[in-house]
Amino acid sequence: MNRPMESSSGGATIIGKGAATAAGPGPDVMAASTLDGNSVLSSDGHDVGSLKEIMLDVTSGRVAYAVLSSGGFLGIGDKLLAVPWSALTLDTDNRCFRLAATADQVRNSPGFDKDAWPSMADRVWATTVHQHYGREPYWSSAATSNDVTGTGAIPPGGVDAPESGGVKL
Repeated sequence: MNRPMESSSGGATIIGKGAATAAGPGPDVMAASTLDGNSVLSSDGHDVGSLKEIMLDVTSGRVAYAVLSSGGFLGIGDKLLAVPWSALTLDTDNRCFRLAATADQVRNSPGFDKDAWPSMADRVWATTVHQHYGREPYWSSAATSNDVTGTGAIPPGGVDAPESGGVKL
C-alpha cells in the first residue's frame, strides 16, 4: 500500500514498519477499542499516560480528541486530558502513541476529573485545548483541507501559499 509519510487530513500520523506490513484492517483503519490503553510518550521520551477514549464529532464524522489518562495509579487519582488527534502519532514499531508535547507541557495541561467532563462541543474550550498543543482546531478548514505539513499547523504563508501546495489566483 502506498501511504504518504504524513497525514494530509488533520488526523494522526502513522510511523513505523508496521504501517507498511500490517495484515488486516490496521493501521490505517482500526477499531477505536484496539487503541484503548495504548501508552502515550511525550516528545522528550517520557511515558505521560495512556489513551482512555477517542471522542468523535458525530455530526462531522471526525475524531475530535483523544482522552489521555495521566498520572495516578491503576486509574486512581489520574487526570484526564483532551488531546487534539492531530497532535498524536501512532508508532507501530513501539505500539504506542507519540505526543507532540513535552512531559512538562502535559503536566501543565488543563485537565478534568472523570466525574466532571467539560463540554467537548464548546468551541471556546476546544480552541484553548488546541492552542495549548499548538494545533489548528480539527473543524477549521486550515487543519483539514490543505495540511501539507502533517502537523495540524498552518504552513508559513497560510494554506494558499504556493510553497504549501496552494494556488494563488
